[in-house]
Amino acid sequence: MLKKLNAIADLAAIPGPVYLAIGVFDGVHLGHRSVLLRALDDARGGGGTAVAVTFDPHPAKVLRPGAAPRLLTATAHKLRLIEGLGIGPVLVIPFTAEFAATAPEEFVQQLHGACRPLKEICVGHEWSFGRGRAGNLEMLRKLGDRLGFDEIGVPAVQVDGEIVSSTAIRGAVESGDLERAARLLGREYSVLGEVVRGDQIGRSLGFPTANISAHNEQFPPNGVYAVTALWRDQELNGVVNLGVRPTIGSATGERLLELHLLDFDQDIYGEDVEVTFVSLLRAEQKFGSLDALKAQIARDTAAARRVLG
Repeated sequence: MLKKLNAIADLAAIPGPVYLAIGVFDGVHLGHRSVLLRALDDARGGGGTAVAVTFDPHPAKVLRPGAAPRLLTATAHKLRLIEGLGIGPVLVIPFTAEFAATAPEEFVQQLHGACRPLKEICVGHEWSFGRGRAGNLEMLRKLGDRLGFDEIGVPAVQVDGEIVSSTAIRGAVESGDLERAARLLGREYSVLGEVVRGDQIGRSLGFPTANISAHNEQFPPNGVYAVTALWRDQELNGVVNLGVRPTIGSATGERLLELHLLDFDQDIYGEDVEVTFVSLLRAEQKFGSLDALKAQIARDTAAARRVLG
């Protein structure tokens, strides 16, 4: 079970030796997984504990708020994916302007001082850290030599000749290339969100929908998708309409993610659901009447059943 730590000092309670995998890990893609799994494998071999170390919010939200990327995975989703790799403790460091001003040497010394003991720090090959991003692998190596821990810089992961990165995955999702996104992620693209109450129009048309308030920020293009949905420990099939509902209209004008679950009728308001985009069925379009919309939803549902088997 995942154990969330909220401060560096909490590392003192983790059975040592401690193997840290550090990164933003937005998306928990194949490159991130190589870092996390290296620390996990080394911890198992060394009789210690692997701990993932990440940050909330994304550092760019603090350092470059006007140019911060859309999140592939907000913290709650990220923790769920990291837990799925078999890592128990995750340290989520609050990323503030004050923390951003920490010198890289001080940051590493804080980690070293808290662990009982620190055996390894595992990061991506281009990782930089600390005030002004002055810390790098060379500095980490020198600090490791002095303080007595190993430094591991994990090489970049490539898929079909392309280096895996969160930036590349964002571009693929935004353009609707879900196949490319899935290759780089090592899984189909998904969003995690809370089920909130909508205007009940779907129910009046005979296709009740769960409105998803997503925790992440990057969505594929507007359209209707065949999806799977993970609720608690159940995997369900469904259809998603993502967009502004041109036939009905959106009260706020914002994009809505509406999920219709097939063969399911339970009250799940207030609960988190992870929605995985499997296939685009059609683009969003405006219909001349609610009857025409209802007929198309029926066709979409049938198409989703065929795609999802």
